[in-house]
Amino acid sequence: MSIRYDGRVAIVTGAGNGLGRSHALGLSSRGAKVLVNDLGGAVDGTGVSDAARMVVEEITAAGGQAIANGADVSKIDEVKEMVAQATAEWGGVDILVNNAGILRDKTFAKMTMDDFRRVVDVHLMGSVYCTKAVWHGMREKGYGRIVMTTSSSGLYGNFGQANYGAAKMAVVGLMNTLVMEGEKYNIKVNCLAPAAGTRMLEGLMSEENSKLMTPEAVTAGLLTLCDDEAPNRTILCAGGGGFARTHIYETNGVYLPSNAQTPENVRARMNVINDSRDEKLFVGGYQQAEKFLEMAKGNDTKKN
Repeated sequence: MSIRYDGRVAIVTGAGNGLGRSHALGLSSRGAKVLVNDLGGAVDGTGVSDAARMVVEEITAAGGQAIANGADVSKIDEVKEMVAQATAEWGGVDILVNNAGILRDKTFAKMTMDDFRRVVDVHLMGSVYCTKAVWHGMREKGYGRIVMTTSSSGLYGNFGQANYGAAKMAVVGLMNTLVMEGEKYNIKVNCLAPAAGTRMLEGLMSEENSKLMTPEAVTAGLLTLCDDEAPNRTILCAGGGGFARTHIYETNGVYLPSNAQTPENVRARMNVINDSRDEKLFVGGYQQAEKFLEMAKGNDTKKN
């Protein structure tokens, strides 16, 4: 089996450096036409550069097809123009990799709300705007592959990254609903949780470890989420050659009758509520409500 993207058009945001650059090069090397998006700013989102154009030059020098775009993904009008550029050049968009991101780390006590909002605007709203801009076209053609970039900071937490973690967990929720709404149109939506020695981790990872945690190792996982046989609703974790999958489970829990529904009784049963032996993997919010209704109806029937 060979994973190819011949005839496919891809947009990769934040593709001027690090992971995005690696993703763009990887998609192109396997046949995709790639719009390389990057504002070209620093890690904190300030400033601009020709980073996207430089990646395009790499791709074209290797015989691929690519165009550069400097849209700020947190600005919807610029995002619409970006998608229009890809559509005018190649007829549409088949693959969207929402990779653009910034960092403004501080403890929550010291973090300004402007820095919180800016990080959420880029990571979450940037993913929303880009996905919205390609969604109609993907529905029309009956094909789409969308990857959200989440993070272990969102899935599990990380000190000093309340803004980043909140945004990165939010895109998982976005994925969960878009999977349902896109399924009948052959639009598959997945998340990638990468770990790589990019400039976002400068000063936090040794040079030796950075050599192990290459962007290319992560891209190997990313590419599996973009082809015809891609999975759906997957949180794929990738780093340093390791690949894993994160799931969100819910314990079976307990039922308390109406005359016992007090905080004291909930606390007293916490060991049973925490019991993971019968936990379930849900694929829709309604399943939680159905489970609790079954508990309530089943116990009501026993009383009668």
